[in-house]
Amino acid sequence: MSFLGLIGLAIYAYTIYDVVTSNFANDSDKIIWILIVALVPFLGTILWFVIGRGKRL
Repeated sequence: MSFLGLIGLAIYAYTIYDVVTSNFANDSDKIIWILIVALVPFLGTILWFVIGRGKRL
């Protein structure tokens, strides 16, 4: 079971890295995405890969 936890942690860390290194139209979008991913980790990660990655510039 701990292996699945490590995979989840790695995906979560990659999501935060991807949000931080992405280029956005303005800084407020980046802050909003960081807050979404940090405060709601599972749902925020799914939302980032489904919605957020297409919205960045």
